[in-house]
Amino acid sequence: MWQRRSEKPDERPLVIVAKVKGALRVVHTDWRARELGLSPGLTLADARARIPDLKIADEDAAADVAMLDRIADWCDRYTPLVGMDGADGLILDITGCAHLLGGEAALRTDLMERLMRLGFTAQSAVAATPDAARALARFTGGGICPPGADYEAIKSLPVAALGVEDEIVTALARAGLKTIHDLAIRPRAPLAARFGTTLLDRLLRTLGEIDHPVSPRRPLPDLAAERRFAEPVSLADQIAAALQGLAHELTPHLEERGTGGRHFEASFFRADGAVRRISILSGHPLRNAKTLAKLFSEKLDALTDPLDPGFGFDLIRLSVTATEAFLSVQSDFGGGTDNGEEVAELIDRLGVRFGTAHVQRLVIRDSHVPERAACTAPAIAPAGRTAPWRAQPGEPPIRPISLFEPPEPVETVAEVPDGPPIRFLWRRVMHDVTHAEGPERIAPEWWRCTKGLTRDYFRVEDSEGRRFWLYRGGMYGHDSEHPRWFVHGLFA
Repeated sequence: MWQRRSEKPDERPLVIVAKVKGALRVVHTDWRARELGLSPGLTLADARARIPDLKIADEDAAADVAMLDRIADWCDRYTPLVGMDGADGLILDITGCAHLLGGEAALRTDLMERLMRLGFTAQSAVAATPDAARALARFTGGGICPPGADYEAIKSLPVAALGVEDEIVTALARAGLKTIHDLAIRPRAPLAARFGTTLLDRLLRTLGEIDHPVSPRRPLPDLAAERRFAEPVSLADQIAAALQGLAHELTPHLEERGTGGRHFEASFFRADGAVRRISILSGHPLRNAKTLAKLFSEKLDALTDPLDPGFGFDLIRLSVTATEAFLSVQSDFGGGTDNGEEVAELIDRLGVRFGTAHVQRLVIRDSHVPERAACTAPAIAPAGRTAPWRAQPGEPPIRPISLFEPPEPVETVAEVPDGPPIRFLWRRVMHDVTHAEGPERIAPEWWRCTKGLTRDYFRVEDSEGRRFWLYRGGMYGHDSEHPRWFVHGLFA
């Protein structure tokens, strides 16, 4: 539990009020108000009648949520497993992380001291299960529960420490069940039958009889490396050197796994508690430390909101949040490869500089209609399958790269109704056809319930060497009595 301390100490009891059912009621209290007997649910008038000299503040739920989110981001410095606990609490799974700061006691001390310097009053506890730690933090002064001593520490706590609804707490009190110990010694089946499975589930979780892992707020990284600084760093050269060093730390682990990173995230923890995260996407599995450091350097330079170090960063972390199998490519006798690595690196750099949404490539869609057969997508994504109309090496293109939208009508003269034109008029210029190839017949997509005509496409070349992609919309005597001709694209 936490509470922000003001810059000027105020010894008066603090209550937070909100309008509930038309009346101002107390929704939160500080420890002074609780010691004087004030509790959530009281009307403001009753609270003032008991304690006239109160400090009163209006509830701002949105601001509270935003502040708790910022604190949760900051707690990521201790463990990536940070979960929310109601509207005013956090649960941290420090399994395997405590030794990095000298043990559980040192980690808890560091966390509490930093929160105090940031202006917060908090209660914390360390226990074997998340629910036991929650109960100790909220209903005792906190502390560290020795291994195997959880039950002794929580057995005397009230049943409200299980986090169940007030109605269940009241019903249990009427039945004479006031502490966790009272519930723990009772048969489980009658408890579930009378008070519901929620109570039994919370009890078993608190006692550690069933496992209930922390649900992290953010996806867990596949790999991560971090660097802590005794003195916060703020210079660009120091930040770049730290990122490069972290990239070199991650590279061997990626090689051991036979993978490369597709999504990287750099987290910068400021000394004043602010956290800034910057991520980059790679178009191919990446595990080259120099390339990764260069991409982050370009990303930092291209930020519209520059990285503000404030009083400096005391922790920088580099995480790999998405990986992919890294396929080795055999080099040719000249030492080069033909795996598109240079193009992929160019896409990565352009994406970092301008944003991945602004660097696009054409991808194939499941449609044989030319104007629907391809669309644009971020170039960072996999290229996908090859176009079925792609020409063989050394052959002229089957279709033009760009199409007119909509196709432009032309006037034609043909020797036979179903044959290619011998001349056509387009944009007031007459073109004499010297060569023609086709037709490529494309039927409409009947499954889309669209009305269309069969198209016969021809590749034609005029007397001046210009090449066009023409089609006739409709077939004589079949779906049209008067087919029309259109130019759909130009060949380079």
